[in-house]
Amino acid sequence: MANNVGSVDRILRIVVGLVLVVLAATHTVGIWGWVGVAPLATGLLGRCPAYTLLGIKTCKSAKA
Repeated sequence: MANNVGSVDRILRIVVGLVLVVLAATHTVGIWGWVGVAPLATGLLGRCPAYTLLGIKTCKSAKA
């Protein structure tokens, strides 16, 4: 499976995911903060299932 999440997209997903998870863990926000696990996971893995379904790809293609 090829990556479909680009560099800037990955960094933003990781930062937003970490912020939400930390806020949820410190009880600063409600339980909804744990949704930060999804962008964190997709950012770390470089693959987004929703992007696959929608045909979106934000990463550069490898040259053949």
